[in-house]
Amino acid sequence: MRREPEVIRHARTAGLVAAVTVALLSTIAFTPNAKAGPAPAGTAYAQAAADRHGVKPTIVLVHGAWADAAGWTPVVERLEKAGFPVMAPPNPLRGLDSDAQYISAVLHQISGPVVLVGHSYGGAVITNAAVGNPNVKALVYIAAFAPAQGDSLASLNGSAPGRSIPAVPAIPTSYPQPGGSTGTELTINPAKYPAVFLNNQLPPAQEQALAAEQKPLSLDAVTEPSGTPAWQTIPSWYMVAKNDRAIAPDLERFMATRADAHTIEVNGPHLIMLTNPGAVTTLVEQAARATAHPPIPTSGTTGAGRQPCDYCPRAGLTPIRLRTC
Repeated sequence: MRREPEVIRHARTAGLVAAVTVALLSTIAFTPNAKAGPAPAGTAYAQAAADRHGVKPTIVLVHGAWADAAGWTPVVERLEKAGFPVMAPPNPLRGLDSDAQYISAVLHQISGPVVLVGHSYGGAVITNAAVGNPNVKALVYIAAFAPAQGDSLASLNGSAPGRSIPAVPAIPTSYPQPGGSTGTELTINPAKYPAVFLNNQLPPAQEQALAAEQKPLSLDAVTEPSGTPAWQTIPSWYMVAKNDRAIAPDLERFMATRADAHTIEVNGPHLIMLTNPGAVTTLVEQAARATAHPPIPTSGTTGAGRQPCDYCPRAGLTPIRLRTC
């Protein structure tokens, strides 16, 4: 069999590559009038999921400091099993304002209703990111900061006794920034991480992996004042981690009360979504149902057509104040 000349085979290969490239590009939807900002991964998936699930909102989970989005995995699995489209975008941890702008860009690329969930520092981020976005129907704070205007993480922590972080010094590291300035980021001592964030409730190997994989937090994120809080206009839910050693439970209660949030208390450490993922999922689902229009169907009703209350003891949750039950 006669072989083709080298140039012909190269031409055919180049033509095949070009055809594949055109086919791939044709699957990308460009929106000229989209809001300026980064285009986070997963946006196309979230849109497709929202279309597929119809009435159910997209759940957006924002992680906190010294962690990453993988910490939400047990909650993501449960929410997806319940039929919710879910996104867990990366939180840059570079500064409160810039982090909020990034998450805001994520939100503006999702059509339809959103339930926005924040853990720890992620709570401060969602408080700012959701402002002015009519698609965000509920805020859910999981052992999280819920700052008022002018609050910083440093000022909130300074008013709360009984925290463990001062006894576990963060390790500062300097890094160069654009323009020649120098920034500082903080990392938690890996040897102390399991006791502070998990109360040693997970297998040691898993705790050590979380400590090793932690993402450092910029000092700017600790000191920047928060803007107008979204919880002033958006219904909010709050989970107090009763055994939290990173944010004082009394501070969590104060912030929840100030935000007039539907509040529950759960026995668990700071990284409660890893130790108590079922309780976290239940609270997120309750927020989604309470703010859905039309209502999301449930498995049954109680009393005169009322939906079951997710704060009942059967869910393992201790109610503080109930407004929708």
